[in-house]
Amino acid sequence: MSRGSRPHRALAEAIPIAQVRGIIQMSGLGPERVFDIAIISKVPVAFARVMFAPEILATIQQFADDFKEEIAQLRIIARDAAITAELWLRSKHGTWRFFLVTPNSLVEIDRGGNRLVSGQTLV
Repeated sequence: MSRGSRPHRALAEAIPIAQVRGIIQMSGLGPERVFDIAIISKVPVAFARVMFAPEILATIQQFADDFKEEIAQLRIIARDAAITAELWLRSKHGTWRFFLVTPNSLVEIDRGGNRLVSGQTLV
């Protein structure tokens, strides 16, 4: 999959989603960035990477394969119950999917950061 430039439209749309959860801080530009948005709230603090997904209805395994580099970068963020790392994916039609990145899995979550009962989990 072609990575291309930073997903400006997705980032612009991600800001109001993140603001519902708390105060946001955008990361700087550059290939060394690990996250795009930090969401500061009481608990948890979330670090989210925003990406364009050409196949938004893909399986979680396909996302794990397509975004393995970004997932690996998110996994280096130190975390505990108060800190999470998330992958936010947007389609060209504006559909969003959100995933909690843990050391050993991806868990589908809603835009509020809550695990989806019917969401996919990759272990």
